[in-house]
Amino acid sequence: MCAAVTNNRSPNTTLQVHGLCLSLGYFLFDLCWCVYFQTEGALMLAHHLVSIVGIAASLALGESAAEVNAVIFGSEITNPLLQARWFLKEMGCYHSLAGDVVDFFFVVLFTGVRIGVGAWLMYCELASPKPRWYIKLGGVIMYAVSWVFMVSICRFARRKSMKKYHAWRSQRGEELSLRTNGHLKSH
Repeated sequence: MCAAVTNNRSPNTTLQVHGLCLSLGYFLFDLCWCVYFQTEGALMLAHHLVSIVGIAASLALGESAAEVNAVIFGSEITNPLLQARWFLKEMGCYHSLAGDVVDFFFVVLFTGVRIGVGAWLMYCELASPKPRWYIKLGGVIMYAVSWVFMVSICRFARRKSMKKYHAWRSQRGEELSLRTNGHLKSH
């Protein structure tokens, strides 16, 4: 089942190290930004710290970059949609079809990649005897963070769906009363 994950604890390649270094720079910058401007909560700060520690461990050990890069890819793949959401809000266009599409694809991608594919990768990592215990622990922590985010996302999706549903019901009721104009429709 885990034949696709064959690089456990293999030596880091030059390209993997380059990717890790770029990611480390991003996470350090973003962590400083979040702390300085107080834009994020404890969960996001924990996500950044675990990412930084995982990347630093892989670079220091000279191994497991394949696993760490896979986790980074999975945990950051939804970032462009979060940025699109922010831009839509800044332009006053979030409460539109475009905002709904961005939110829908964010939820689908997060669920499919971070929860679905993440579960498979975590299983493969834990089942393999090769990775060091603290690399495995980092993967478990990142997956747990994903689940905490998932609970928040489900709450958000439920609130937004219910709000849309109630707005639709209200609008439908107004249209119905305008059409009948206080008179019963004849059948």
